[in-house]
Amino acid sequence: MLRTERGPMFWLVPLTVIILATVIIGIVIANQGGSDADAQEESSSSQNGSAEDDVDLSFVEHRDPAETNAVGDVDAPVTLVMYSDYQCPYCAAWNEDTLPAMMDYVDSGDLRIEMRDLAVFGEESERAARAVFAAGEQDEYWDYHNALFEGGEHRPKSQLDDDSLVSLGEDLGLDPLQFKQDMNSTEAHDQFETVAAEGQSIGVSSTPAFIIGGKPLLGAQPTQQFTDAVDEALARAES
Repeated sequence: MLRTERGPMFWLVPLTVIILATVIIGIVIANQGGSDADAQEESSSSQNGSAEDDVDLSFVEHRDPAETNAVGDVDAPVTLVMYSDYQCPYCAAWNEDTLPAMMDYVDSGDLRIEMRDLAVFGEESERAARAVFAAGEQDEYWDYHNALFEGGEHRPKSQLDDDSLVSLGEDLGLDPLQFKQDMNSTEAHDQFETVAAEGQSIGVSSTPAFIIGGKPLLGAQPTQQFTDAVDEALARAES
């Protein structure tokens, strides 16, 4: 079953793409959260239907070798972009249950993963996003990211204050003074705002949300859904 964490989620492509899509098929892909299984099933079906075949959101892929919040070859045939929040339980579950399978594709050179850290749950999430940026400045983005989702659980708000986040960095061997400086730097704030604007531009209003090979995949679905999506994207890339 498709799971989401906040209210309705809408994938809206930028204006020029909307105009084109409206002329062709009038696409609006919606995912209704909550416990209504029928609504979720209908949303999932529309996402995976023929409309998706005409959607290409690959423009959100950065493929920047300097980015510390990415893993995998910049020239990998498929890129997975994940919009995540460090207070999102389904993001934490995905990190524990599905990320290892995705890393197998990374290790084989078939996939690149690019993280986009949002704050749909408020200021603590933003602070955590700036903290992983600071960890990335010391080449430890992924270790810090995984620590925030350790055991498939997100940390409570009480552990996302400045002192706790700095202490976690120190536990991972990071320079605490440099970490705190980078976490509160203009660069960290600018990076966060850039990611937030990118997410907003394509209608990401809830987490987790994914783009795999240019196609949207919504919610923390079973791992098989992601392996299938990557396999399909690889097939498209090879055709």
